[in-house]
Amino acid sequence: MGQNLKKTVLELGGSDAYVILDDANIEDAAEMATFGRLQNNGQTCVAAKRFVVLDAIYDEFLEVFTKKMKAAKMGEPTDESTYYGPMARTDLRDEIHEQVNKTVSQGGKLVLGGKIPEGDGAYYPASILADLEPGMEAFDNELFGPVASVIRAKDENHAIELANNSQFGLGSGVMTGNKERGELVALQLEAGSSFINKLVVSDPRLPFGGIKNSGYGRELSGYGIREFVNTKSIWID
Repeated sequence: MGQNLKKTVLELGGSDAYVILDDANIEDAAEMATFGRLQNNGQTCVAAKRFVVLDAIYDEFLEVFTKKMKAAKMGEPTDESTYYGPMARTDLRDEIHEQVNKTVSQGGKLVLGGKIPEGDGAYYPASILADLEPGMEAFDNELFGPVASVIRAKDENHAIELANNSQFGLGSGVMTGNKERGELVALQLEAGSSFINKLVVSDPRLPFGGIKNSGYGRELSGYGIREFVNTKSIWID
């Protein structure tokens, strides 16, 4: 038994959803999605992982996104032409490969990648799983590697519902041509932060943390400082 109870802050994993509305610039959205999914070889807690796309632009977005992911060069990290390198360990690479295979067996569509390359190193290719639904591995769980999950939504409300259908709630995003519309959607996303037309980042000026199974409490900014102090009240009459 601990002598005293202490304050704690937990920042855990995430499966960040990005809602791509039908008024978004598809080229820009696909470019941002590619970088968001492949940054740090896909191994970032606030990396873009689930892309919830409105039906009206789903096919076009998936086509452009696939081209950009395919064009991203995998290779030696010290090579300046490399877009993304190997994962941290081979067991992590093997784990995400199992998640890809499980998703396909559950009815998900493998659009790109999904095969372990020959040779040394924990390399895994940029991959896309599409037509995902709740209950599938790539929809329900975090994929901590260069694998993107693309989900079709009937309309804006359905997109919000799908984005929130997750045990995680670290970061989220909205891609749109209308910032006011994006803000209204962002307010409804269940996550510690929501970025509009920008990838989620950790910034010392902003409180950072999650909800649900992504943790509790906040770090950074004035809110983060308050997490680690005890507020004391003094009354002078």
